[in-house]
Amino acid sequence: METNKLIELARNYVTLSNDHNFPSIQPLFADDATYFSAYFGEYKGSTAIHAMMADFFIRFPDAHWEVTEYRGIEDNGVEFNFAMTGMDTSSGEQVKRQGLERIYFTPGGLIKHIAVLKPHN
Repeated sequence: METNKLIELARNYVTLSNDHNFPSIQPLFADDATYFSAYFGEYKGSTAIHAMMADFFIRFPDAHWEVTEYRGIEDNGVEFNFAMTGMDTSSGEQVKRQGLERIYFTPGGLIKHIAVLKPHN
């Protein structure tokens, strides 16, 4: 798949996440997708990923990701640095996290793997 198309898919995922449009995020994942977050752990299968995301949006109801640049990488992937801000309802504290996210897509354009890394990983 062309890099521009992959970047468009990644940008759409981030936009839907910032809009907290969970129903539109769910069908973006392949059934056997995997998700690794240095902050929240590892999840296998779209059902487990969706459950984690539902919990995340409850915990961070105002979560927002700031992304300035998307870069194409190997294996139908896109990576970007991000700053995530949001109120953690479990602690009542404002959170700001930075990191690097890599999203890999199937040839059909579904998300097959996401890796969320802390800075310098």
